[in-house]
Amino acid sequence: QLVEYGGGLVQPGGSLRLSCGASGGTLEYFAIGWFRQSPGKERERVACINGSGDRTSYADSVRGRFTISRDNAKNTVYLEMNNLRPEDTAVYYCAAKGGASPGWDYWGKGTLVTVSS
Repeated sequence: QLVEYGGGLVQPGGSLRLSCGASGGTLEYFAIGWFRQSPGKERERVACINGSGDRTSYADSVRGRFTISRDNAKNTVYLEMNNLRPEDTAVYYCAAKGGASPGWDYWGKGTLVTVSS
């Protein structure tokens, strides 16, 4: 099971770091994605990282502001979010995908990020 940490309220221009951990399993062999969804909008994949951490990708909406990373020794994947904007407000989820899987196999329950003054 995946668990997200680190959401909260932040002012525009501020920063937050989200963490994604796994209870009862290891993330090392999974690609991990961070997704977000806000009311009335479709879920958006904002970033993903491969198992070894040497390949990442980002949505255009967050590129240059968000950074995904992982520490397999700590069984944790991070999403560093800088220069946050009100439109970044959403529930953020992490998901894991095995190498041969066509989709995302495991999901967390999400953590709310609110960007507001």
